[in-house]
Parts: sequence; structure tokens; C-alpha cells
Amino acid sequence: RLMADRVLVIGSGGREHALAWKLAQSPHVKHVFVAPGNAGTADNGKISNSAVLVSNHTIVTQFCKDHNIGLVLVGQEALLAAGIVDDLRAAGIRCFGPSAKAAQLASNTAFAKAFLDRHGIPTARWKAFTNPQEACRFIISTDFPARVVRARGPAARKEVTIAASKEEACRAVQEIMQDRMFGEMVVIEELLQGEELSCLCFTDGVTVASMPPAQADKRLLDGDQGPNTGGMGAYCPVPQVPEVLLEKINDAVLQHVVDSMRQEGTAFVGVLQTGLMLTKDGVKILNFKCQFGDPQCQVILPLLKNDFYEVIQATIDGKLCSFMPAWSENSTAVCVVMASPGYPGDYDKGMEITGLVQAEELGLQVFHAGTTLKDGRVVTSGGRVLSITAVKEDLVKALGEANRGVAAIRFKGATYRKDIGHRGIRLLKQSLYVSKGTSRNRCQSKVLYLSFAFVHSEAGGFAGFFDLKASGYDDPILVSQTKGLGPKLQIAQVCKKHNTIGQDLVAMCVNEILAQGAEPLFFLSYLACGKLDVEVTETIKEGIAEACRNAGCAFLGREMAEVTGMYSSGEYDLAGFVVGAVERGQMLLGLQRADEEDMLIGLASSGIHGRGFSIIRKILLMSSLHYSSPAPGSCGDKTLGDILLTPAKMYSPSLLPVLRSGHVKAFAFLAEEGLVEGISRILPEHVSAVLDALSWKIPEIFCWLYKEGNLSEEEMAQTFNCGIGAVLVVQKDLAQHVLKDVKKHGEAWLIGKVAAPCHTGGSHIKVENLLEALQLSSPQHLLNNAVVESQHQPRKNKVKVAVLISGTGTNLAALISYAKEPGSCAQVVLVISNKSGVEELRNAARAGIPTRVIDHKLYGSRSEFDSTIDRVLEEFAVELICLSGFMRILSSPFLRKWKGKILNASPSLFPLIKDGSAHQQALQSGSKVTGCTVHFVLEESSPKAVIHQEPVSVKADDTEETLSERVKEAECRAFPIALQLVASGAVQLGADSKTYWKQ
Repeated sequence: RLMADRVLVIGSGGREHALAWKLAQSPHVKHVFVAPGNAGTADNGKISNSAVLVSNHTIVTQFCKDHNIGLVLVGQEALLAAGIVDDLRAAGIRCFGPSAKAAQLASNTAFAKAFLDRHGIPTARWKAFTNPQEACRFIISTDFPARVVRARGPAARKEVTIAASKEEACRAVQEIMQDRMFGEMVVIEELLQGEELSCLCFTDGVTVASMPPAQADKRLLDGDQGPNTGGMGAYCPVPQVPEVLLEKINDAVLQHVVDSMRQEGTAFVGVLQTGLMLTKDGVKILNFKCQFGDPQCQVILPLLKNDFYEVIQATIDGKLCSFMPAWSENSTAVCVVMASPGYPGDYDKGMEITGLVQAEELGLQVFHAGTTLKDGRVVTSGGRVLSITAVKEDLVKALGEANRGVAAIRFKGATYRKDIGHRGIRLLKQSLYVSKGTSRNRCQSKVLYLSFAFVHSEAGGFAGFFDLKASGYDDPILVSQTKGLGPKLQIAQVCKKHNTIGQDLVAMCVNEILAQGAEPLFFLSYLACGKLDVEVTETIKEGIAEACRNAGCAFLGREMAEVTGMYSSGEYDLAGFVVGAVERGQMLLGLQRADEEDMLIGLASSGIHGRGFSIIRKILLMSSLHYSSPAPGSCGDKTLGDILLTPAKMYSPSLLPVLRSGHVKAFAFLAEEGLVEGISRILPEHVSAVLDALSWKIPEIFCWLYKEGNLSEEEMAQTFNCGIGAVLVVQKDLAQHVLKDVKKHGEAWLIGKVAAPCHTGGSHIKVENLLEALQLSSPQHLLNNAVVESQHQPRKNKVKVAVLISGTGTNLAALISYAKEPGSCAQVVLVISNKSGVEELRNAARAGIPTRVIDHKLYGSRSEFDSTIDRVLEEFAVELICLSGFMRILSSPFLRKWKGKILNASPSLFPLIKDGSAHQQALQSGSKVTGCTVHFVLEESSPKAVIHQEPVSVKADDTEETLSERVKEAECRAFPIALQLVASGAVQLGADSKTYWKQ
């Protein structure tokens, strides 16, 4: 869509405020009307309220035509059930949401239940009644707890009753059927027990794009006390649900529902929300909503990294499969609802609200619901008044920030909870310690339960229990592995560095069962020592627990034994044991499947992993070095011990979906073997493999070991992983697709291929160019010096950088790669392009960086275009701008505002050369050297604003094309260096437009 749209959001709650807020962030959206709206949506930037009568579809249709509305979002379920989407679409108005027929999933409980039964989708047992006496007889006589009474119709205060007894359920039936408030029918349901959560998705009727799971706290008071409400808060994502279960929910619930609706002739287009219960018998559906739930909406949308408007358009156009939404990782959103006194019963209105500005100054988002403006003041007008949302790196911090915002806001009798997300917090932190002791060996056994509803313990027992049925598998094969750390453990004890050992142990075990396609379920450890050191053992335990959380498995227990006769003081041995599961049909059977022409994908290792430490110890003994010696090359202030003890990478759970896609034939984790032996393990004898060592990045520690140990190429390939931590075997025509998926989670390369058998003898794994790759050392000395310089300064937050592009062939990849380096002073937080659909935008999105398209053709003037860019930059709190192939001329007001904050690269050592003639002039003049210059962008070009230059030699046979390519490569080296210099404060632009270096 080429023009900026006016959008109408229908509704007045916190959900509708959140929808309008997210839409207003899009450069495609010119204005958002909210009808009827609330105080938060009244004259709020691009958002304003409308008094259009939303219950009259004809009036709404005319309003849309009169105000040139390009898109309508309906937040209220009653309007969806009444067919407003059908009526608006019939009038030619684009509308996001399901048809009235599809909305029956939410509006008609009996329809939804019958639909689930028809398609074999698990739900609570139920029966519908029009006669209250028959309903009560059913409640009393049935052999399951029939204590949930649902009235047919859209959501309202008395629609659902969860009765404490069968008698209470009967009273609820009598009241509902007597008043006839909800029609002629009630549905009686089984009361399910378990963990309740909400799983939502965007769907275009075919494709399902899942959102992170959310959980709402519905009781009014802390500790789940008080009456049920519409929701007193929510959090997202939900930590107690493992990835394998989310995949099952996506396939067996969300996709199944959408497919079944389409098969019945009613495509569901819009947002589908399912209320689920994780029971001991598996996942069961509680209910549906045919739009975002409230308050779930207020915690899900803040985590959406895409342009919300673009996601909606792709959904309406049936193109969701090519525009799948991305979500913030390592972030949690918590929303706390503030309600009027008396809610959910009768409540007063018109109470003044103060402190809203103070809450927003804390960096929180305050979504209004039951508020209105009166004489310039914000006052209460509903039951649920405000939703305060915080986004932080973890659940505990997010809840703390949200509660700070609540404390800043005041109105008479405000009711709210302080423990939103308590189930997630409890399961993340909960630990059950069971101690036992004897006078001989002072053994201790400790069990740590976390994150899973299907881990159980029995009071007074010492065994951990794991409910495999409740974990979501249909026909599982159990896979187990046990590991120790060998010589690496001795290095840790010599270095007195114990904080990474636990992580290493879990990774070594989990990665081995991942090679069979298995997901880790639970982990146990054993530690034997000469004398128990509580501080050391607690450090190791914390490392194991953290690694188990990252792996998505339960730390089910550990045993510690004090064996004084076997180990001296300070010595210990450590072993780990993991049990995982894989569906019978998803096991990886590499030895039977790999064929000639298959491709090998290598995943970057974090270091040496588990093989080669005996040789490393010998190398150190023969040299004058020790573990506390500075690490080689560009490792900053790390010691050799720090580098050697870097824990192995955890490839699960991020790699699990790739392995289960059916596109991977085999997987090898290179832990106890070197490169050659590890790959040999997964290939049948009738084939060989050829690797090109120049195709991947070999870390400097391997180059150092090669030179310091005077090792041969064969010894390096046989002993060490040489920078490859794991290898996947994939079919040739699928290799690029799999590589793309794998690279979403870390560095990976196509490193070789499976070949015909080798008949010359020796190893059938050939590593070409290893000597050349090991000898190549490109530490980028200048960049490293800048990084080292910045590391001596006090630690501070990274400078937020936006990159402006106009297409392909930019320095964007180099800037993103640099920003991910630990010593980098900059963070790329935004990529803006004035052209849509370019590959660089997709690359940025894959790197997890938000993107925006601001098309200059949509604006009447350069200043209007620049103002839009400026507004988006401020939204992301950008501090520096890099122009990377950006082809638009920026206006003077924009350049003045951002003076000293915009960097650009010119393809010449003389940045004043214009018209793209630098390469031509260099060739015509007979110059022996040219290059590139990174400089500050000013209103008037100045040779004194240079930050960094990179020379490039001019060869005798150069053409403009070949010279241009080498200069572009130089720009990719120079731009990160210049950005580091500016971001670290080493270089600044003075008031006189000259560059100044910090002494």
C-alpha cells in the first residue's frame, strides 16, 4: 500500500488504546480514530477520539467514506458477532477481523463446543440446555465436576460462573435462565484443573502466525483471592511452557482450528485467541476469543517487533506466510490493571486520576480503559480504569517496574494486585531442598524444581517425578546421555573459576541428545569432592540451574558426596545425566540417510568445547605461559584460563525446530572428537566428505594453539573443532533454506559437502585450506585498539544507532556484526529504508533489529519526509545515525538538529569529490592509492570533519568496477572503526565543525 492510511479502531478499553498506540507507530498510518475511545486516546499525537455511533453499521460505513478511512479494527466482540466486518467489507472498506459466522467461535459457546467435538480437538466435557431443571439434574448426576456455567452470547459480567460446588452451579443456572439475560441456552462444562494460559495467533484463514503465550490473573486480589474479573493483569511470555509444547499447541490447536473452519466453508481471518488448560491429560481448550483479549493485548503488542499495520495488511491480503511477525527475545511484558473500588460489582465514577505523567516518565506505557476527560481533568468512568505495562529483560524486573508505575498513579479507592505473574515467578524461583545426612560422609541431596507443571515431588521422598504424558508427547522415545568434563574440570580448579562449569556440563549432555532430535526433559548431576566447599558447590549449582532454564528442561536433582580418601581438599569431580524425548517418527538416523552431494552446515563453536585439553595442558607446560597469562590476539583483558573455560554453546532449544523440520539428515555435536572424527561419526562408510576451512571463521585461540604447539594440519583437524561446534547434513537443494533458519540463532556457514568414497587410503574426511585458514590473522588492529580503549573507560550503556539505507550493497551487515561484538560501544536499534522490499531490511529483521520503511514518494516535501524520519528516530531514542547507501539529500533543519551525530562513508580519500567520479578520477590520474573516508555529515561539506580513512591500492589492471568493489570492502572495515571511535567518545565534532580526538 503506497499511501499513509487513516485508521478507525472501534472500542473504548485498554485493548483499543494499545491497538491505536501500536498502529500510530507505523509510518504507513497518518491518523488513528478511536470510537468512542477514552481519555488516553483523546488528542494524543496521531490518535484522537470519534463520537461516531458504532452500533449502527450504516453510520460507521458512511463515517469511513467521509473521512477516507483505509482500515478498520474492531475490538469489541459483540460488534464482530453482529456482522460489522461483513457490512464494512460489503461497502468496500478494509476491515481486520472475522466474519459474523467465524466469530461464532467466541460468541456462541454451544457452536464452539460442537465444532471442537466434530474435529476431535480436546476440550472440557459439556452439554447445552434450554431447560434449567434438566441442566441442574445433569450437574448433580454427572460423574465429573460439572461446575462451570456458561451463558450463550458475548462476554458480560455474569456470562461465566465457576462454582465452588454443584449446588452453587445450580443456583447460577436458575439465576441466568430466570433473567434470560443471555438468551435461552446455558452450557454446563467440566471444571478442569491445571495451568491456564492464552495462546493467540494472527491468521489469514490458511497460515497461522503464533504470538508468545500470555497468562492473565483474573481474581481481584493478591494470592488469587476475591471474585473473578475480566482480568487484573497479565504477563507475556509464560516461562512454564516449554518450546515443544508450544509447537504442539500451534499445530494441534491453532492450525487445526483454522484448517477445520476453512474446511467447513468459513475462513477465520484476524486474531484468534484460545484459552487453554494444561491438564494431567494434556492440553484442552477452555474458550475462544475472536480478537485480542484484554489485558493480554497490552502485554503482547509491546513485544511485536514488526510494523503492526504491515502485519494486519498481510493478514487481510492472505500473504501472512511471507510476512511472519517477529517478537522481542529475552524480554518480558507485565501489565497491572487499576480498577475502581467496588469492581467487578457496582462502582462510582468521576474520581480524578493523578500521577499519569510521573508513571510515563518511568518509561512505562499507561493504557487507558475506563477514563474520560472532564473539565480538562482525567477521571474514572469504568470498572477497569488503567493498564500499566512494563517491558524488561525478565519477569521479576518487569513486575517491579509496573508496580512502581501503579504506585505513582492515584485515584480514590484504586484496586490492584501486586503479584501479577506470581505463577511464573514461583515456578522460575521455586526450589525444594531435601537434606539427609550421615555421620560418615555428610551426603546431601538437593532437588530443584522449576518451570514445569509436569514435574512433581512427594512429601518426605527423595525421588523426583516427571509426568511424561503431561509434557505433550504422543509416541515418545526416551533418549539419555551422561557426561563429565575431564581435564577441563582440572583447569577450572587450578584457575578457581567455577561459575561456567555447570553451564558447560548441561550443554555437553543436552547437545548430545539433540543429535538424535531429542528435546531435554530433565537433568541430574553428581558431585564428589574431598571436602565440601559450600560456596563452590552453590556456584556450580546455580550454573546448572541457569543452563537448564536456557535448555528448557527441569533440574530434577543433584547428589553430592564428600570422599576424603579419594580427593584432596579443593578437588572435585562432576558428572551430569540428562533424559530427553523425541517422537518416534522424528528421530535422526544419519548413518542410513547421508548421500553424495549432500551439504554440510557448520555451526560456530564458543571455543574449544571438550576435546584437546590434554594437549593444551602439555603446550602450557612446555612454554613459559600459565592460565593467568593474557589471552592471545584481540581477546581484550581475558586470560588464557578465561578463554579455555568458555562453556560449550547450547544448541537446544533454538535448533530443535530445524532438526524436526524433516530437512536435516544428521547432526553431530563436536565435543569429544575433533573436526574429522566428529563428522565421520555421522556419515556412512560408503561416502567421504570435503571441507573448505576458508569458508568459516576460525577463532584466534586455534591459530595460537597451532603455532604455540607446533602442531600439524592433521593434528589440528583430528584434535580440535577448529571453530565448528556442530555439523548438520542436509540435502543440497535445501541447504540454503536450512542455513537461513540456522543463522537466525547464531553464526553458521556452508563448510563442505558429502562426496564419493575416497580410495587413496587414510581418513575419508578431507579438510582443504586448513593451513592457510590458520595462518590468516585479521584482528583489525585499529578497531581492536578502539575497543580496548573503550574498555578502560567506566562501563556505560551502548550508544543507540540507526542505519538509513536505500537498497542493497550497503555497509549494514558490517555495522550489525560490529555492534554484536562484546567490546562494541554501539547498538544498532533501528534500520530505516526509503524503499520497501529490499533484502537489507530482511537481513536486519533476521538479526532481530526493528525496521521501518519511510517512502519519500509519499511526502510532499523534503522537510515533511525528514520530519517523519526524525519522529521515528526519537521513538527509538536514537543517538547516532549511519548513512549506509542512503540516496536522499537531508534537509538543513535535520542536519542542524543532528550535527555531530550523522556518519557517512565516501568512496574516496578526498570526501569533497562529487558525482560518483572518485574511481574514474583515481584511474585517470594514475594514482597508486585511493580509498574511502568516513566523516561527519554537515550542511556544508568540510575536509576537517574526517573520522577515519582506509587506503586501497590501485592495481594496473583495475577497472572502475573492480576498484569499486575493493573500496566497498574497505568501507565495511572503516565504518565500524569510525562508529566505535565516535560512540566511545574518542572522536567528537567541535562547534567549529572540526574533528577533535580525545587525548
